[in-house]
Amino acid sequence: MQEPEAIGDSVQVSIVIPAYNEEAAIGADLDSIREAMDASPYSYEVIVVDDGSRDRTAEVVRERPWVRLLQHPQNRGTGAARNTGTQAARGEVVGMTDGDGTYPVRDFPQMFATLIEGNHDMVIGARRREAGTVRLLRSSAKWFIRKLACYLTQTDIPDLNSGMRAFRKEVWQEFRNILPNTHSWVSTITIAALSNGMSVAFMPIDYFPRKGRSSFHPIRDTYNYISLVVRSVMYFNPLRIFLPATLVLFVIAVVKLLRDFIVYRSFYVPAITLMIFLTAIQIGALGLLADLIVRKTR
Repeated sequence: MQEPEAIGDSVQVSIVIPAYNEEAAIGADLDSIREAMDASPYSYEVIVVDDGSRDRTAEVVRERPWVRLLQHPQNRGTGAARNTGTQAARGEVVGMTDGDGTYPVRDFPQMFATLIEGNHDMVIGARRREAGTVRLLRSSAKWFIRKLACYLTQTDIPDLNSGMRAFRKEVWQEFRNILPNTHSWVSTITIAALSNGMSVAFMPIDYFPRKGRSSFHPIRDTYNYISLVVRSVMYFNPLRIFLPATLVLFVIAVVKLLRDFIVYRSFYVPAITLMIFLTAIQIGALGLLADLIVRKTR
């Protein structure tokens, strides 16, 4: 079996795996990655970031000396682990997956080929089905968040928050300051890349039930996803939020003005109607100012 490159040598691709209490699955994922990558034309390294696990995750990884193990002294969040691993990556291309057995890690060579040969900035594994915990709630929440992201980025997004993807390290370097420490990391970097006109491809992949216990919190993490979708687009394209709000308020004000004219048979403008008009103007002005700031800073 081909040994991965030594730490001092150059590598083409780095595979980063954030892990938190994943002793049940991390070993099999690492072995599958090694088998697939040894058969590929790419030189590679594998980095596992143990995010303060309280089980045998680190011990399982140490049994495989060809894996680089980085450890957080305490749990900081999967997004923080992704940042730590990406920063340490020596490859110009970074592959990423979860260490819970849910993703087809054998597909990494195909994903890297799609990225490199297609000259894309990012390739995302688009899951064919949802197999996570709290499936009904997660499916509904993810559908709503994905549709919101599609509208705000003006792009069809098959899978917004897939944990398996490949991207050029320079993409992470450009957006690292806005990437959160939570599960929303993957959604944020996806929206950031799409909002900046980068080339993002989606590759259909299978998705399996996870091994072990999920750290996903349905209410807290869903709220974080929604807030970060809106916040990310505000950072890149604020008019997608401000302009519709302005138009809605303006239409409401016009309709109410016409209704008031019909009811009162005069050009009397009630205070509430005037307030709606002024609010629409203020929101529109804020949107233009926000857009100007975004364009100037970019």
